[in-house]
Amino acid sequence: MPPSRELQVAANAPARDAGAPRTLLLGMGNPYLRDDAVGIRLATFLRVRMGEVQDLTYVEECSQGGLNILDLVAGYDRLVVLDSIKAGGEPGSWYRFDGRALRETMNLTNVHDTNLATALELGRRLGFRVPCEEEIHVFAVEVEDNLTFSERMTDTLESAFPGYAAEIGAEVAALLER
Repeated sequence: MPPSRELQVAANAPARDAGAPRTLLLGMGNPYLRDDAVGIRLATFLRVRMGEVQDLTYVEECSQGGLNILDLVAGYDRLVVLDSIKAGGEPGSWYRFDGRALRETMNLTNVHDTNLATALELGRRLGFRVPCEEEIHVFAVEVEDNLTFSERMTDTLESAFPGYAAEIGAEVAALLER
């Protein structure tokens, strides 16, 4: 399948100014838990379609959490997260939100309870250069099954992948152009 026009534009975009934001694109998930792999699959899709883009770093497979995430995001101005979500919607539908929508951990008892928002806020308070809430962009695909061990996503997500991957890809390409 050829890349969409938006993805071609991003891939062929001229070099960015020296002041362009450094962006990290993270494919989150576990490749062995069926639909939980959707973020990883999306990151791989975008890397192949968009290729090298100045000031963009891909981490296609990230399963880190807690405070360990700070090691990855420190030094970047913008963060694009591709992940799965179970919000009660139609599997294969997707959501976009920014860091302001991330909720902080209510009852932090140890570092394993630290979610992305809490880790980034702690990083800011410790003086790490991490993206501000407005520069954290999360694209989350509604999943059907993220608990069964399998290297294949459910048929629902597999068959819908070309559609939501192209839509999310166009959104990410537009984001990178600003």
